[in-house]
Amino acid sequence: MLSIINALIPVILVILLGILLRHTALFIDEHWRGLENLCYFVLFPALLIKTLATARIGSSEVLLFAAMVLFAIFSMSALMLLVRPLLQRRLRVSPAAFTSLFQGATRWHGFIALSITGFLLGEEAIAYMAITMAVIIPPINVINVWVLARYCGGGAGTASVLKKLAANPFILACVVGAALNLSGVGLSGLPYQAVSMLGDGALGVGLLVVGAGLHFRRVVEDRAMVAFGTLVRLLGMPLLMFCGAWLLGIEGMPRTVAVISAAVPTAASSYVLARQMGGDAPLMANLITVQVVASVFTLPLMIWLSGT
Repeated sequence: MLSIINALIPVILVILLGILLRHTALFIDEHWRGLENLCYFVLFPALLIKTLATARIGSSEVLLFAAMVLFAIFSMSALMLLVRPLLQRRLRVSPAAFTSLFQGATRWHGFIALSITGFLLGEEAIAYMAITMAVIIPPINVINVWVLARYCGGGAGTASVLKKLAANPFILACVVGAALNLSGVGLSGLPYQAVSMLGDGALGVGLLVVGAGLHFRRVVEDRAMVAFGTLVRLLGMPLLMFCGAWLLGIEGMPRTVAVISAAVPTAASSYVLARQMGGDAPLMANLITVQVVASVFTLPLMIWLSGT
């Protein structure tokens, strides 16, 4: 429990710093917009390239593990698309708000997951978490960029959506990272150091931007959507991961690693993506923050249920 809290407290503190800075004279709105662009076009893509280019992938056991992870991701994506009409009727969820709920349900904070895994389970588990990141990151980015382009693009057609996918820096970074990995070229030496320096700045700057984008009044106004998005992410996604593990017969440490990845809050990059592609960015910021706080209580339960 203490290790989980230790992994989450720094995230909360950086978000709080972003809130504080937003209300000082140090930064005006244009500065925050510049930081969002820096995250979107440079820092987060560098982080994706570094992660995918250096992940270790291989063996039949890893393929089975990957199938479990993808089962949960695709199942949640399909369920969210199926319930969209119901959300629209019952909660008056706009297309932009739906994209934020979709991101909040499907995207995950990989570096919180990596920290918790390292604290609790050691080196072998970290290797599985790296595999999880390599498996999840490309499809998650493609799916979410497609959803944002589809529902925030003014009824954009297939050609327009495909064009946005092809030009999205997150997708391009996934392609570059995966190509470096699968080709055997990898990433090392000076290029690795340069990309690593940029990627290491992504999480901190991204969380500052999340804090700056928070509007606490909207947490109350959108409490039904925030509650729904938090429950789906922190309880619904782990449940789907348990189902995938049961179907494929995966137990022990690999199952726990997968459950941790499913039970962590949504990614800080979700806010930047929402801002850049016309999603409901204030709702996204509130979802990120509420999920981080709530996960202090739900994560230990999920890890205990995983049985490791």
